Amino acid sequence: MQNTTRERIVVAASRLLQRQGYVGTGIKQIAKEADATLGSVYHFFPGGKEAVAVAAIEHGSREFAALLREALDGTEDPADAVTACTARLAAELRASGWTDGCPVTAAALETLGTDSGIQQACAEALRGWEQLVFDKLLSAGFGSPDAREVATTVISTLEGAEVTAQVNRSEEPLHAAGRQLARLVRSYAAQEAGPVRA
Repeated sequence: MQNTTRERIVVAASRLLQRQGYVGTGIKQIAKEADATLGSVYHFFPGGKEAVAVAAIEHGSREFAALLREALDGTEDPADAVTACTARLAAELRASGWTDGCPVTAAALETLGTDSGIQQACAEALRGWEQLVFDKLLSAGFGSPDAREVATTVISTLEGAEVTAQVNRSEEPLHAAGRQLARLVRSYAAQEAGPVRA
């Protein structure tokens, strides 16, 4: 089924934002990449470039959430799930030629200190991803405060590791992050289990 013009615009903008950031992406380039007219971009997004960017970030957020959910649901053990997620991110990043990183990082950094729709969309994306990890940890028996802090740590580490992997053109930062996050998760799981009785 053919994507609608609006969907093509959003997907094209999402890819461009991942690869060259908000400042480096122009509305004309979005239209060209989407095989759409400039008029149609403004028809669907009267707010212009920022409105397109918000929709693109929301799209990227949903894509990453689907990847994260699939990894988390793929195994009962949350430590194994985190490792699976970093492995998948590493493979996809390499396959993209190190260009398709986190869908919010560039836009978030470029609009820091503003109360723009872009910042709000980025913050919502991060909160949503943290919530997925939090829910997984809760279901594995973590207490709520620990689950919240570990979920924040997981997402923050994934963000940093993905950027480092892009800069170094290497999967290793993500694999290393996966190993260390799994160790962290297992250390909490061991605490929850308590001492082994003889």
